[in-house]
Amino acid sequence: MTAPRIDTDTLRRLPKAVLHDHLDGGLRPATVVELADAVGHKLPTTYPGELAAWYFEAANSGDLVRYIATFEHTLAVMQTREGLLRTAEEYVLDLAADGVVYGEVRYAPELNVNGGLSLAEVVETVQEGLAAGMAKAAAAGTPVRVGTLLCGMRMFDRVREAADLAVAFRDAGVVGFDIAGAEDGFPPADHLAAFEHLRRENVPFTIHAGEAHGLPSIHQALQVCGAQRIGHGVRITDDIVDGKLGRLAGWVRDRRVALEMCPTSNLQTGAATSIAEHPITALKDLGFRVTLNTDNRLVSGTTMTREMSLLVEEAGWTVEDLRTVTVNALKSAFVPFDERNALIEDVVLPGYAAAL
Repeated sequence: MTAPRIDTDTLRRLPKAVLHDHLDGGLRPATVVELADAVGHKLPTTYPGELAAWYFEAANSGDLVRYIATFEHTLAVMQTREGLLRTAEEYVLDLAADGVVYGEVRYAPELNVNGGLSLAEVVETVQEGLAAGMAKAAAAGTPVRVGTLLCGMRMFDRVREAADLAVAFRDAGVVGFDIAGAEDGFPPADHLAAFEHLRRENVPFTIHAGEAHGLPSIHQALQVCGAQRIGHGVRITDDIVDGKLGRLAGWVRDRRVALEMCPTSNLQTGAATSIAEHPITALKDLGFRVTLNTDNRLVSGTTMTREMSLLVEEAGWTVEDLRTVTVNALKSAFVPFDERNALIEDVVLPGYAAAL
């Protein structure tokens, strides 16, 4: 007996939680065009539909470094107060329209200072835009709670500065920290001092690991740096043979370390071969705390509704499976327990019960 098909409207209405989503990878194409014109930046095309298609095609290279290079144009329009305010506000409204009730947005402030803003001014401006978006979403009857993760770029030398910012703004909307950028050749342990500082200051952090590099990056992120979550982590499957977990995989599962998995993005960067065979399904079935995420909505041409739909259509997921990853995400979110629990009990579980 097969599970009933879940239609797109139902999927869109389901309450969702996203932990791994980059601000500079999720702009509206029309906004990129308008802001680029205002600052004099040349785009591959000035037609929003064509620009969206260009992003998706350019990102489908199977190479993480080339994937990251597509951010040139979004970052170019995020160097002014006006650009940051608009993109942050629209980010929240787009999440709300997609049924997201909790989101964590991440970005690297050091990439937004070319227009003369200081690192602190970048963070303050983004928080102002996010707050405006949350207020509008709530007024429209689609409330969404958005927390910020500040990123340090692992291939540059300002990671400690970003960590200091996370500490300074932890009572002003910043809920955690991450390092991003090209993974291979830039191990997380290179930034151990920043992570030790965050631990001393009780600031939680996640680390991009196990995407372009394998088990050593995951081991370093967890056992050397002390990450509470892993960004992507698809390569943890290298430590699983015929369903038997190695010591690192066992640690990740048994300690309930959340894996921030991004199926479409992983296909684009070559970290996975298909949605049907993406490790998220096998890891879910083995009891890992997997979460479902978009990574970069513009670059990957996706939404949380689309990611859910792909797993339903191509990997046989049920509403119960979608509920599981949503609850997983909230259990591992970087906001206080009472907020997480209230979202699970008052919003997520009733929302899924109505769909079952």
